[in-house]
Amino acid sequence: MRLLFLQETDWLRRYPAQQHHLAEMMSLRGHEIRAIDYELLWRAQDRQGLYAKRQVFDHVTKIHQGASITVIRPGFIRLPLLDYVSMLSSHRKEIERQIKEYQPDAIIGLGILNSYMAARAVRGTRIPFIYYWIDILQLLIPAKPFRILGKWVESAALKRADRILTINDRLKDFVLGMGAPDGRTHVLRAGIDTQQFNQSVDGNAIRKQYGLSGQDIVLFFMGWLYQFSGLREVARQLAANRNNSLKLLIVGEGDTYEELKAIREKHNLQDKLLLAGQKPYHEIPKFIAAADICLLPAYPHEPVMQDIVPIKLYEYMAMKKPVIATRLPGVMREFGDDNGLLYVDRPEDVVGKAIQLAANGNINELGAKARSFAEKNSWEKITSEFERLLEEVIKEKQNGRLSKGV
Repeated sequence: MRLLFLQETDWLRRYPAQQHHLAEMMSLRGHEIRAIDYELLWRAQDRQGLYAKRQVFDHVTKIHQGASITVIRPGFIRLPLLDYVSMLSSHRKEIERQIKEYQPDAIIGLGILNSYMAARAVRGTRIPFIYYWIDILQLLIPAKPFRILGKWVESAALKRADRILTINDRLKDFVLGMGAPDGRTHVLRAGIDTQQFNQSVDGNAIRKQYGLSGQDIVLFFMGWLYQFSGLREVARQLAANRNNSLKLLIVGEGDTYEELKAIREKHNLQDKLLLAGQKPYHEIPKFIAAADICLLPAYPHEPVMQDIVPIKLYEYMAMKKPVIATRLPGVMREFGDDNGLLYVDRPEDVVGKAIQLAANGNINELGAKARSFAEKNSWEKITSEFERLLEEVIKEKQNGRLSKGV
């Protein structure tokens, strides 16, 4: 199969998500994969020039050795607001170009604008459009007035899609509420590489590198540092607690990185709040192995977090680590109460719960439950299901058996 993935974030720099795993796994199975992306973090780049020219990155591999993805980045204007306005034109033209020249067997959209463009562009063709939801993107639009427009665009694309995939049940309920046809909507859960993420990985070198002793209880978080991640609150509680053996190790970059550095300086947490920055994906298992307890302390009432299940949870759990998470509805529905997760009401409660967990001595017991749950969702299994769904929808579209709304 020739597959075209569409997203409106940076395929190269952002932390690997569901689509990166699936695209690379499909590449390893012999399928040809292209992706159209957008340099979302251009404001943080030290580059000159008003216009960013179209770029093509060949043989891209983020996760799985031997995979090969062609990433196409349409040009855009490097000015606020005009970046998105120009993207409307450049992404539309690029999608049309790929349909004509590449002739994909299917298009998989993960964004808002370019997904809608693709849903319209395949009209009258035998190319199916699959709308894949791993986040509620309308809620991530910085300017709140544009979220209503984003919701309308998403809803229109959902109604045009040949298939809709969501990463969990809560998200499926959400898209059904937006008008997604029930018969064309399926759950394709997150996966895990059980060979790369397993309890035999040695984290001692990481502990030594960051000055962590065998007596330290290491809390760990990885990923993009959103404002609603809850890490500032955890860091402040760490400062207020006199337990010097409790440490917080964070891998990632993002919105709150500088604020976390400021908290570290203000409260003299140089040996307790460890900010590792962004790390290559192949190093992540060693960082998780160095931890005792992993965290997802996001604001429990943050709208964007209500229906999603971050893939990092599976990676934590596959490494046999217990997880302390706030009571996020999607997460609680996915993992329940007896699979290695402990829930707290607020980010401020994380430190107290971690101390309680360490004192009870059941870190290993909860970690074993977490591993048992995660290992059922191997990437091989998830990719096979994805491949089957694509073959099914391609066959239906070619036979003219799909009928869509407008």
